[in-house]
Amino acid sequence: MNPLEKEIKFLKGVGEYRAKYLNKLGIYTIGDLMEYFPRDYINRVAKTKIRDLQQETRCAIVGTIVSIEKHNYGKNKAQLNIVITDGEDYLFCTWFKFGNWFMKQFKLGQKIWVSGLITEFRGSPQIIHPEIEILGKEGDKQNFWHKREILPVYPLTEKISMNLMRQLIYNAFKLYHDFIEETLPEYILEKYNFEHRKISLQKIHFATKLAEVEKIKKRYAFEELFYTQLMLARSRYNHKKKPVGNKFELKKTFTTKLKESLPFALTSAQKRVIREIVSDMCSARQMNRLLQGDVGSGKTIVIIFAMLLALENGFQSVLMAPTELLAEQHFRSLKNFLENQPKIRIALLKGGNYKGKKAVKEQIAAGEIDIIVGTHALIQKDIVFHKVGLVVIDEQHRFGVRQRAVLSQKNKHPDLIYLSATPIPRSLALTIYGDLEISVLDELPPNRKPIQTIWRGASKKKLVYEEVARELKKGRQVYIVCPLVEESEKMDLLDAETLFEQISTKIYPQYSVALLHGRMKPVEKDKVMADFKSGKTKILVSTTVIEVGIDVPNATVMIIEHAERFGLSQLHQLRGRVGRGSEKSFCYLIGYPPISNEAKERLNTIVETNDGFKIAEKDSIQKLLQKIF
Repeated sequence: MNPLEKEIKFLKGVGEYRAKYLNKLGIYTIGDLMEYFPRDYINRVAKTKIRDLQQETRCAIVGTIVSIEKHNYGKNKAQLNIVITDGEDYLFCTWFKFGNWFMKQFKLGQKIWVSGLITEFRGSPQIIHPEIEILGKEGDKQNFWHKREILPVYPLTEKISMNLMRQLIYNAFKLYHDFIEETLPEYILEKYNFEHRKISLQKIHFATKLAEVEKIKKRYAFEELFYTQLMLARSRYNHKKKPVGNKFELKKTFTTKLKESLPFALTSAQKRVIREIVSDMCSARQMNRLLQGDVGSGKTIVIIFAMLLALENGFQSVLMAPTELLAEQHFRSLKNFLENQPKIRIALLKGGNYKGKKAVKEQIAAGEIDIIVGTHALIQKDIVFHKVGLVVIDEQHRFGVRQRAVLSQKNKHPDLIYLSATPIPRSLALTIYGDLEISVLDELPPNRKPIQTIWRGASKKKLVYEEVARELKKGRQVYIVCPLVEESEKMDLLDAETLFEQISTKIYPQYSVALLHGRMKPVEKDKVMADFKSGKTKILVSTTVIEVGIDVPNATVMIIEHAERFGLSQLHQLRGRVGRGSEKSFCYLIGYPPISNEAKERLNTIVETNDGFKIAEKDSIQKLLQKIF
């Protein structure tokens, strides 16, 4: 085995504990870490001048600290102002949430890198809650990064600091750089003047000239597209060369019973897509189909029909989701839709070790489970399926090409359905998914009314709460979403725990309020959601764990705090949690200053349209490609 395929826990400095947090970043192997590219770079000798900074734009600049002041105001409230200079002009950096440990790290005369959105304070440029890095503070002259002029900046997660990430990257290359293999043909390298993979990978992490970085990024963008198109061409060739696959027969036993038990009528779009899928499954060729559907268009019921068709023919079905929360939500949805057919056996398979997992794996291998829902755990080598006839991959863009391919090759080439809740412009879809047939659910259920979306500043929150109170008096339910679980000393954002306290004790004390976030145990989350779905809980304060898979028709209001912090797709997904019944629904976007021009454009787009395809067109091709790959 190539050492780059070793689990990341075996790298010097990682271990079992840190490996769990690196996994959250998509880093599972040493090779994954080497290909974890910086999102930015710090130039210790940057030539950017403070006088050139423009308001409402993001910047990164290096300066020297000339002033450190703490101002106390109100009860347990304080403001920290740090002024830096480039030798000519001054930049104010301000924090409203910080601890003593945070303040103590600053010293007059220190060189510091700051990054953030430029606003104005008393005629001078200011950044509120900037990202920072104190340069040269390590003190360890043997540290590899200590004297480097250019430092990489990586996306991080809890328990993984920037210094730790850099050190792990250094350890990986120091120990394993000789095992990096070239992936592009020599003639391609020569034609486009690309450097060999071993060299370019090291340069992107240990850059000495930022001008080189853009060229290296182009090499990897080309590589991704090159192999994607190569795989598409190969897939098309193999698909047409011989009719591999399972030929199903529509027996109308489980499928008809499901149709008769539904409390609603299928839309014309759902009927059309089901016919397309049935036609594929009843042919001798392996189905390769992308199912696109806007929020609330009813993708779940479509894939259940496909699963039951496989079951009628004696085959298992597999549904793979990118997160445990989404897998759990799919599992519950399937159980609810199929509760009138108790003979259909459904199981949930998650990562890690837990009671009953071994028994579930044995039942899957023995063919005692008909529908298996899970996460990445489904593609582990020790998972043996009895007879898989259909594989459904949800949020497929969040899986790598190899991960998607593992399930598609199980048993005798099962039929494949890829789900996407993010509408993709057809021209782009044909480019990226040229080997797939494309089905589109472009119609919402007839009882759905357009959601009225309203953008208000934080100063108008009282007005929002008054309007929402009218909905609560009608017996409706409300979601309130925050970007954070708990108060942060690094970001001045409203968190779910603080807001839950405010909503339940001060704003709506007469209503039952619950808190939901990803750190809760599955049993706790299930209890919270069951109470909300039953109507026992009227207001649900949550993080973005409710972004997908939640269906409560009586919930007519969505309030999104710090809406300026969310992307277009995420705002659209969150809004889609309401408007699922016959009553008029509302989505309130609460923005907090400073709001960049880019964020204003996003919020205006969400206010202007409910059409996911129009929203996708507004999104840049670059962002879509990043999501897809």
